[in-house]
Amino acid sequence: MRILALAILAIGTIWATVPARAQMYAPDYPVCIQVYAPIQYIDCSYNSLAQCAATASGRAAECIVNPYYANAYQEPWGRRHRRHPRAY
Repeated sequence: MRILALAILAIGTIWATVPARAQMYAPDYPVCIQVYAPIQYIDCSYNSLAQCAATASGRAAECIVNPYYANAYQEPWGRRHRRHPRAY
């Protein structure tokens, strides 16, 4: 009887688990759209906020900046700060 109860508990636990989801934020694009209805999801496939806003207009959605964008923290060329020598 104990084995039957444990088997039922194990099968119920396996059926109740939810499969893991893939990463929501794709690191290739700087802008994401978060859609709220009918199914909530995040799609990161936009290059600009204007492009995302055109898709989101008239829908229950908003455009957000991708926090995992791969090039977000790279400093642009020519904008590096130089240390100037001290004048005594």
